Amino acid sequence: MKGSYVLIVLIPKDSNIKIGKKFEYNFKKGYYAYVGSALNGLEQRIHRHLRSNKKYHWHIDYLLAYGYITDVFYRENDIREECDIASVFSSNLPWIKGFGCSDCKCESHLFYGSRDKILSIVEKLDMKRFLL
Repeated sequence: MKGSYVLIVLIPKDSNIKIGKKFEYNFKKGYYAYVGSALNGLEQRIHRHLRSNKKYHWHIDYLLAYGYITDVFYRENDIREECDIASVFSSNLPWIKGFGCSDCKCESHLFYGSRDKILSIVEKLDMKRFLL
C-alpha cells in the first residue's frame, strides 16, 4: 500500500527537544499532527512510527521520544500528497517551522492544535483511520 498519513501525537508536558542536529524547540504540552508519506510501504512506515525501539532517522522520531501517537489516519495514493495535506493543516493551525519538510518547500509538516480541531481537519481530508 502507498499513500500519505497523519499521526496525531500527544506531548504530555512542555518539553525542550533537540531535533536532529538542526534545531531545538520548546514544544508545548498538547496535540500535534504530523503529515508524512510512504510510497513504498505505507503500513510498514506507520508500524515503524508506532515502535519505541528504533534508530532515529526522521524529525518525528525525536519528537516521539517525548510523547506518543494517539491516532493515525491515512489515504492510499500512488502520488505524493503530503505537501497538499500539510497545506490544509497550515491554513488552519500553527506550525513548527522546518519540521519534517527538509525534502520539500513547505514551511512545516508538524502542526499544533486541539485534538478536536486536528480531527475535524482530518475528517475534511476524507482520510481513513488506521487501527492501532
